[in-house]
Amino acid sequence: MFLTMRAEVEDALEDTLTALDFPTDDLGIEEPPADVDAVLASSVAYRLAGEAGAPPPQVAGEVADEIDADELTYIDSIQTQGPYVNFLPSARYFVDTLDSAQADDYGHLPDRETSVVVEHTSANPTGPVHVGRARNPIIGDAVARVLEYAGYDVERHYYVNDAGRQIAVFTWAYETFDESDLPEPERDAPEYEMVRYYRKGNSFLEEADPDRVEAAEDEIQSILQGLEAGDEETYERVSEVVDTVLGGMRETLERLPAEFDEFVKETRFMRDGSTDDIVSRLKELDGAVYEEDAWQLTFEDIEKNLVFLRADDTSLYTTRDLAHHEWKFENYDEAVTVLGEDHKLQAEQLKATLDQLGHDTDRLSTVHYSWVNLPEGGMSTREGTGIDLDDLLDEAISRARQEVEDRIGDRIRSDELDEDDIERIAHQVGIGAVRYDIVSKQPTKGITFEWERALDFEAQSAPYVQYVHARACGILDEARAAGHSVPSGDAVDADALVAPEAEDLLRTIARFPAVVEEAADELKPHVVATYTRDFAEAFNAFYRECPVLDAEEETRAARLALVAAAQTTIANALDALGVEAPDSM
Repeated sequence: MFLTMRAEVEDALEDTLTALDFPTDDLGIEEPPADVDAVLASSVAYRLAGEAGAPPPQVAGEVADEIDADELTYIDSIQTQGPYVNFLPSARYFVDTLDSAQADDYGHLPDRETSVVVEHTSANPTGPVHVGRARNPIIGDAVARVLEYAGYDVERHYYVNDAGRQIAVFTWAYETFDESDLPEPERDAPEYEMVRYYRKGNSFLEEADPDRVEAAEDEIQSILQGLEAGDEETYERVSEVVDTVLGGMRETLERLPAEFDEFVKETRFMRDGSTDDIVSRLKELDGAVYEEDAWQLTFEDIEKNLVFLRADDTSLYTTRDLAHHEWKFENYDEAVTVLGEDHKLQAEQLKATLDQLGHDTDRLSTVHYSWVNLPEGGMSTREGTGIDLDDLLDEAISRARQEVEDRIGDRIRSDELDEDDIERIAHQVGIGAVRYDIVSKQPTKGITFEWERALDFEAQSAPYVQYVHARACGILDEARAAGHSVPSGDAVDADALVAPEAEDLLRTIARFPAVVEEAADELKPHVVATYTRDFAEAFNAFYRECPVLDAEEETRAARLALVAAAQTTIANALDALGVEAPDSM
């Protein structure tokens, strides 16, 4: 109802300013501080004071007097507070919020009839997913989820780098070395078995005698040339390596979960002629130059040139990515890419080049993120390797399982947890803790993942928020077991929710669709995470101060409706972040 009320306030202000012969280009609508009873306020009087020739408080009074609250559905009264015009909610605002928030799809906005492709992760298929880059699939999947909640038609893509030197080295090594040349794999999984060849190949190129390295480099170059020429046999050789590694990486990413609608290979745009076409058109641009044995594109406001074709007529990653993005523009209304901070220059060059090629680059958005670090000694590390995402998730589940077992004696729920329940909750809480801790931070800020904070049931963490959902489920289960039904719509007596904590929770519930809208418009899923923490605080205050099952009949019914609305809201808010909402903890 918050969005509907905001639209009603906008219309009322526009009509009023028009009637007072004031401009309507900036209505100054905002959310007031927590200690103000209003749901919305307007600071328009500041802007109009000069034109009106009167101080802002006087202008605010004129505006408030002109609006008839009796003609509005969700506004009970309009009051002024200094230069602000405050809009207080009606009983209908609360009743309709309770009703709509009990629906399973609460928080989903109307269909925008706009398609968006979200490309994220796209890690080179050379081995297991590393913790440092775990932020990409977590943020990328959360961005996609928030956009879906906001009414966009979303597809998730993984752009597969299967044509670069790393893959050529990998393919050569896989075909060169025997299993007996390699150490035991760290895990019984395809990418862990295959990465041994890649590491062995790189060691060989660094340490072998020059003649053998030169011969190996010739073979590696022939693979790159074969891909560039569209040689089918070379493509199949490379695909065997890439697809095997990618299959294992997908299983790891699905644990987060981060799933994809399509894995788009860059060789696709070499094989269909798109890359050659891009190169031809780039050569015709005014900024194209041939320098230092390569074709390059110069820019007015980017210091470093874009190299798009080498002297041996092989293309580069960005060249192929240009063809990839032209394909995106042909098939989708908008495109979002999630990239590490080390790819900022690449993203700037890509967008500037697409602009020179005549594309509307306003359709392209980029979300940059910084790295995830672990504190010194935060996890055990296998000799010679970094910490893989699988290691982090395994340890998260293990630690969460221990927390759940330690807390079983303090539970107030009557249901008993068996081993399967504990294991299920451990997965929900452990993986949720990792995901929530990462997605709740602004992407551009570097973070250090700390177990104590992420798994703290008392702090503002995933378990803290998840417990709110479990607690709401517990209340509703007990109510149904006692024969109490949960009312909705006009069957709810909103006047029974007069307790400040109940009204505060209801106001927080009403804001959820607006939070989704903001997170989607700004591509900032951490906005939803911040909301869930505020929500948890509001619910816990309500739980402490407002007994539900022991209240008088009308009050109990209204509070049950509020708990049901809260349960749906927090479940969907967590879902928008990709975090599971346990029914019991």
